[in-house]
Amino acid sequence: MISQAQIKLIKSLHLKKNREQMNLFIAEGKKIVDELLNSDNIDVVHLFASGNYFEDTPFTKVTEEEMKKISALTTPPNILAVCKIPAENTVIPNIQNELALVLDDIRDPGNMGSIIRIADWFGIGTIFCTSECVDAYNPKVVQASMGSIARVKIDNKNLRTVLQESKDKRIPVYGAKLDGTNMLKEKLTANGLLIIGNESNGISPELGKYITHAIKIPSFSKDAIDPGSAPDGAESLNAAMATAILCAEFRREALK
Repeated sequence: MISQAQIKLIKSLHLKKNREQMNLFIAEGKKIVDELLNSDNIDVVHLFASGNYFEDTPFTKVTEEEMKKISALTTPPNILAVCKIPAENTVIPNIQNELALVLDDIRDPGNMGSIIRIADWFGIGTIFCTSECVDAYNPKVVQASMGSIARVKIDNKNLRTVLQESKDKRIPVYGAKLDGTNMLKEKLTANGLLIIGNESNGISPELGKYITHAIKIPSFSKDAIDPGSAPDGAESLNAAMATAILCAEFRREALK
């Protein structure tokens, strides 16, 4: 049986300040919770379920009404987990040998969660975030990541260090920009940093000064092919879509 104190604690984790204070976050839904239970990076401290979903794992059974009270979702699933937020990396990944993402002021939880999932798909193990980014352990971000939050490290502390290292060691820093070079004509490396900017404003000047290669995804809309024609095409891609296309091109180039 779930207590009122537990309900109060779980509901408090809907807010970033409480997640940071208690170093806890929530995850919902069987697929995501199963991913976290099987992860070496995430500790699940308590499980709640409105049915008999677990045979060998201890959990607290709740009613559907109780699940509605603690869920952060409009349509509550039948399973909710309270998990520990992983400790920040003390060892910075070797960007001389690896590709890592840098997210600059990504505000939309759906975009953030999708980018985490994209990084997982393309074998990118670390995402560096500016302080303006939406919290990676926001319930909507966790949901959109579909369990990839268990495998991709989120680093909120070492961005300045890694940017300075890239500058000192001449490690490539790619920036997704509308006025960049066509990515299909650029020699992309298997290492370095790829900066993805804010959904509306792009990459900030503060991070832009570190970019060594500004790249863009070419448009094949009528506008792009014939600039003199009447407007007929999308102006841009959202951050998650752009990240997926760029990561695919980086990995394709690495296979050559």
